[in-house]
Amino acid sequence: TRATYYEEAGALRDMVQNHILQLLCLVAMEPPHSLDADVVRNARMEVLRCLRPIMGKDIEKYTVRAQYGPGKVNGEDVPGYRREPGVKPDSTTETYVAIKLLVENWRWSAVPWYLRTGKGLAKRASEIAVFFKPIPQILFNANPEAPLDPNILVMKIQPEEGLTLRIICKVPGTKAKTNPVELHFQYGEAFAVPSPEAYERLLLDVMAGDASLFMRRDAVEASWAWITGILEGWNTYGTKWLAEYPVGSWGPVEANRLIESEGRRWRTL
Repeated sequence: TRATYYEEAGALRDMVQNHILQLLCLVAMEPPHSLDADVVRNARMEVLRCLRPIMGKDIEKYTVRAQYGPGKVNGEDVPGYRREPGVKPDSTTETYVAIKLLVENWRWSAVPWYLRTGKGLAKRASEIAVFFKPIPQILFNANPEAPLDPNILVMKIQPEEGLTLRIICKVPGTKAKTNPVELHFQYGEAFAVPSPEAYERLLLDVMAGDASLFMRRDAVEASWAWITGILEGWNTYGTKWLAEYPVGSWGPVEANRLIESEGRRWRTL
């Protein structure tokens, strides 16, 4: 059953090792010089080679693992994960993971990447948000000492595919005042033809002999090698690292501390 599988896997193995690391590679990889399958997969593989390992004392600093407890969804009481059918009453399986990682190459040096995934959250959504760096000098700001919110490019994957660009604009007038403005694009609104479902596209690529979207063996091994350091660290400390969050929330407070310690915050979805 799905519950039996998830008890053995947890969020790190189930989501981070494959889905999330693949998305990370697509965003962080260098532009391939062609669309040949091996050229594209080589570019993704280079990102995996550059991931800084998270081991030892860095486990507490760069990762959060948690399990959802009882809470309310739409005003109704919902049991915690340990009360779900097929789940052990003393389960220590994580249903939520937050990670800060670094890609150690010339382009992304010192740029933090924040990943999070979880079950029982307030909303089901998948997106990639790119926060642009602040410029050295801010001209259009009522308070020159106060930093402006960054411009953000959001690539929406689920439930609707599209793009959102949030930019800080000067308000018309003589005063130096700014407000955020969002530009939206949705595939469903812009095109009459819907995007193929995920497995439709993959099955078509199989028949066409195009392996561009498939993980190659070396990439699978590299992604497993990277998360193994995290798994071993968690296993060393056991339940000490298992936080709890109410079902229907956005996750544990420890995940907020992970990102807020550097002056950043999670996006509100």
